[in-house]
Amino acid sequence: MRVFAKKGTEATMADVAMEAGVSQGLAYRYFPSKEAILSELVHEIMGSEGEKEERIKKLQGTAGARLGLLLTPMLGSLRQNAEFSQFLNQVLRDENVPVELREAVAKNGTVIKKSIRKLIVEAQASGDVAADDPDQLLFALLAAIDGLVSRMSDPIKIEERKHFPDPKIVLRMLRPDVGDTGAR
Repeated sequence: MRVFAKKGTEATMADVAMEAGVSQGLAYRYFPSKEAILSELVHEIMGSEGEKEERIKKLQGTAGARLGLLLTPMLGSLRQNAEFSQFLNQVLRDENVPVELREAVAKNGTVIKKSIRKLIVEAQASGDVAADDPDQLLFALLAAIDGLVSRMSDPIKIEERKHFPDPKIVLRMLRPDVGDTGAR
C-alpha cells in the first residue's frame, strides 16, 4: 500500500517487492502483476458489499456518540497510517487505475459521507451537534480531514505529524456553542 500511495500506477513490481522485503520472483509467485496487487488491496480495504453500512448501523448509543464511534477510529487510523488515505486518493485520481476500482473506492466514500451526514442530522435533533446546515458541517468536517491527510503526506512537514489532533478535537468542531439556540 505504501508503494502505491507514493507512486500510484507508476509503481513497479520491483518497488513492491523491495518494500515487502521479498524478491521480485516471490512477488510474482503470489501475484501475476502489480495491477493484481492493487486490485487485491482495494477489495481488502473496501470489504464486502454493504459491510460498512451494516457496521455503521450496529453502532450503539446516541447519535452524537455513534458519530464519535464512527469518526474516532477513522481519525485514529489516519493518525497512525497516513499512507492509507494517500493510497485511496491515488486510486481515485489516477486515470490508469481500472474504473471498477476507482468506482469501488468512490462508492465506499459515498457510504461513509451519507452515514456521517445522517448522524449529524440525528445529533442535531438531540442538541449534540451545532444546529447549522448539516451539509456545510459535513463539508467542513471532510475538508478538515482532507487537510490533515494532506499535511500527513507531505514529507516536508513530517515533523508536524506529531501534532495530528486527537479525534476529540476534531469532533469538538461539531459541538454547539454555549447558548446556541438553533439554526441560523
